Amino acid sequence: MRSPFGARLADEVASLVADSIEANAVPTAYITHPSFLLHDMGPYHPECPDRLGAIGDRLISAGLDPYLRHYSAPAATDDQLARVHSREYIRLVEEESPMTGLHFLDPDTAMNPHSLAAARHAAGAVILATDLVLSRECRNAFCAVRPPGHHAEPSRAMGFCLFNNVAVGAAHALANGLERVAIVDFDVHHGNGTEAMFTDDSRVLMVSTFQHPLYPYCGLDNPSPNMVNIPLSAGTEGKGFRQAVTDKWLPALERHRPELLFISAGFDAHREDPLAGLKLVEADYAWVTRELIGVASRFAKNRIVSTLEGGYGLSALGRSAAEHVRELIAA
Repeated sequence: MRSPFGARLADEVASLVADSIEANAVPTAYITHPSFLLHDMGPYHPECPDRLGAIGDRLISAGLDPYLRHYSAPAATDDQLARVHSREYIRLVEEESPMTGLHFLDPDTAMNPHSLAAARHAAGAVILATDLVLSRECRNAFCAVRPPGHHAEPSRAMGFCLFNNVAVGAAHALANGLERVAIVDFDVHHGNGTEAMFTDDSRVLMVSTFQHPLYPYCGLDNPSPNMVNIPLSAGTEGKGFRQAVTDKWLPALERHRPELLFISAGFDAHREDPLAGLKLVEADYAWVTRELIGVASRFAKNRIVSTLEGGYGLSALGRSAAEHVRELIAA
């Protein structure tokens, strides 16, 4: 015979499970792939497999993982990649893929024997995320991918990036009937590749903040009306970042009225990140995510696809990504 305490405890657990099921009626997707852990550019490279472990561990310890629906990323096809990359470049990446060891495409960007598969699955993750939110199978999605993508240009790998994941996803959305999308990039480094792919394309609004001067040393000289690039000086804290979002991003997003919101979610503007000098904290990432959720609720039927870009201080990355995902779950 169960004690009254045991009965109450069982009832409470059942209630929590029921609440969890209800909260996940239209869940947040979490998309990743085993190949991302095999892509490795050397023992001292900051863009390392441990980055995904830091995020996954934090999601578990913060109690968020049960509220996510997990998916395995498919590999992007040549036709899907060719919406934003030249076919010559896609062939080049295939040809440069090494059988053993490391092969450097630029001083910062290397391939090992698993990198090509990882890059195809990283782009495929954003394609799957786009399909999931457009079909309403999921409310929104976070793609925990490597390698990152926003520096990859139509015919060039750079800045740790092989294929431009967020651009592949945005092009997929447009190819499947949407008329307007927006790409929001809060990585500390400017998303030069995304800018190159969509400059003067009125269907795509890109809004970004980035530290300047800092790699890739651009982002100030594009007069295209669909590019809203806001440079921030080293040492800028959350107040300055939030002011840029409020004054520049949000009005542009309101005018554009995107039908789907993509996020290049780089967490390397955190004050603990070793590769840059902005001073954001976890609360800033939670705040900007809530602001973007508000935009998506007004114009995009709550549809958001977020994909990992930078973030190289492992503890800060894990904490920041978890707060970002927490807000997506709560949307």
